[in-house]
Amino acid sequence: MNQFTKLIAETIGFKTTEQVAATATVGAFGTMAAYMFGGWPTLLQVLLMMVIIDYVSGITAAGLTGTLRSGIGFIGIARKILIFLIVAIAHQVDLVLGDQHMIRDATIFFYMANELLSIIENAGRMGVPVPSVIRKAIEILKDKEGGKR
Repeated sequence: MNQFTKLIAETIGFKTTEQVAATATVGAFGTMAAYMFGGWPTLLQVLLMMVIIDYVSGITAAGLTGTLRSGIGFIGIARKILIFLIVAIAHQVDLVLGDQHMIRDATIFFYMANELLSIIENAGRMGVPVPSVIRKAIEILKDKEGGKR
C-alpha cells in the first residue's frame, strides 16, 4: 500500500487496499448514475430488477426449449444496456425542458411495461400457467406492433 492509500484506509477503518478500491468504485458508479439518470429513483430500481428478471427468464426459457445461443444472449445484453442509455437521454431531455423528470419517468414506465410483457411470455414458454386474459392482451399488443417486440 502506498502511503496515501494507507492513510485513507486507516482513517476510514479499512484494512486493505481492495476495500478502498471497492468503495471508490461504488462511489464512482453512484456519481455516474446520479448524473446520467438524475438520481436513482425507485422507478429505476424496479426497471433494473425487471431487466434482470427478463434476461434470466429469457435464458431459462431458451434453455428449456433448446434455443439457447450465446450470440442471441449477447444481443440481449446489448439491448438491455441500450434501455438504460435511452433512459439517460430522456433525463437529459428533461433537464432541457425544466427538470420535472416527466420524459425520464414516462420512458421508464414504457420499458417496465415492455419488460413485464417479456417476462410473462418467458414464463409461458417455461410452462408456467399464464391467465388467458393476459395471453389475449399480449396477442392484441403483438398484433398492434405487427408481431414484433
